[in-house]
Amino acid sequence: MNHKTLLTAGCLAVLHAGAAETASAQGNSAARAQEITRAGTQASTVGPADYFTGRVRVDPVWPADDHLTASGGMVTFEPGARSAWHTHPAGQRLVVMSGAGLTQEWGKPVQMLRPGDVVWCPPGVKHWHGASLTTAMTHLAVTGSLEGKNVNWMEKVSDDQYNAGVTADVPKEAPAMKASHSLPPKQRSIPTIAAAAAVGEMPRLDTALNQGLDDGLTVSEAKEILVHLYAYAGFPRSLNALSQLMKVLDARKQRGIKDPPGREPTPMLPTSDMLALGTANQTKLLGQPARAPLYEFAPAVDDFLKRHLFGDLFARDNLDWQSRELATLGALAAMPGAESQLSSHVRFAMNVGLTAPQVKQVSDLLAGAGQADAARRAAAAVAQPPQTNP
Repeated sequence: MNHKTLLTAGCLAVLHAGAAETASAQGNSAARAQEITRAGTQASTVGPADYFTGRVRVDPVWPADDHLTASGGMVTFEPGARSAWHTHPAGQRLVVMSGAGLTQEWGKPVQMLRPGDVVWCPPGVKHWHGASLTTAMTHLAVTGSLEGKNVNWMEKVSDDQYNAGVTADVPKEAPAMKASHSLPPKQRSIPTIAAAAAVGEMPRLDTALNQGLDDGLTVSEAKEILVHLYAYAGFPRSLNALSQLMKVLDARKQRGIKDPPGREPTPMLPTSDMLALGTANQTKLLGQPARAPLYEFAPAVDDFLKRHLFGDLFARDNLDWQSRELATLGALAAMPGAESQLSSHVRFAMNVGLTAPQVKQVSDLLAGAGQADAARRAAAAVAQPPQTNP
C-alpha cells in the first residue's frame, strides 16, 4: 500500500471515529435533555376526607421515578384544615410558600409555620401539619419513597389537639377563637352559594358549589339550599341556580368525582297540619310569637309565611335549620334593600344554635369569596344591637 493510500485510509478512520463520537455525544445529550411539565397539565385533586380535616387541595408537581425517588406536591390547606397524624418511611421536607400554618410532632408542642420556613420530617416520626384557624397555608411537600410507599396514615387530629396551637395565629387584640367556634367545613360555602345564587352570579356560584361539594355537601343538601333560596330571592334565581348545579354535577362526574347523593326529605305532613307546624317553627326561630302591624294589614302574607315558608320548607329535614339560616343570611346580604330582614335573621341564626363568632364568620366568608358588598351588609347586621321585636 503506497503512502497516498495509507493517508486516505487514515483520514477515513479519523472521520469514522469522529462521527461515532459525535453520535454518541448526541445520544447522551438526548438522554440528559431537560424535561418541562407545563403548568395546568396536571389536574388538582381534593385531599381525601379519610386523611384530612377541612378543605385541602393537592396539586401534583412531579412523581417519584428512577431519576429521583421523591415526589413533589403543592398542598393548600384552607383555614382550619389539617392532615391526620402520619409518618413517612423515607422522610419529608415541607417548604412553606404562603399563609400561616401549624405542625406538631407527637408528644411535642404545636409550632407555627410562616412563608420561607422549611420543615424536615424524619423517617418514622409521627406528626401532622395544616393551616392556622384564620389563614390558609400552601406548602411544597417533597416526600421520599421507600419500597414504593411514602406515607403511613393514622388517626385524625382532634379539635383539642388542633386548638392547642390556634391562639398563636389570632391577633393579640382579638379574642381567642377556637375551632369549635368556627363553622364546620361543609357549612362554610353555604353563605357564598346562596349569595351568588341570589344575585345570579353564575361563575361565582360555580366556584362556591364546587367548594361546598368538595367540603362534604351532599347533592341533596346542595339542591335544598337552592330550593330554600326561592322563598327569599324568588323562583327565577332559584331555578337558574338549580340549572347551574346540574351543570356542576355533570362536569364533576366527567372528571370522575362521585358526589354522595345524600337523603331525600321525609314526606311532608298533610296540608291541614301545616299552619300549626309553621306557627310552631316560626315561634322557635323568633324566640317568641310573631306579631306585627304588617301581618294585620296583609294577613295573607302571615298565612303564607306560616304555612309554606316555616311549615313546608322548614319541615324538609334533609337540611338542618342552622344551614338554612346560613343560606338565608348569604342571600339577604347579597340583595340591597333587605337589611331589615338580614338583621332579623342574624338573631334567628343564633336562636337555632349558631354562635356569635360563627354568624360573624359569614361576613368573612363572603369577603373571601369576593362578595364585598354582601360582606359589608352582613358585618353591619351583626354589629347592630339585638332587636326586641321580630
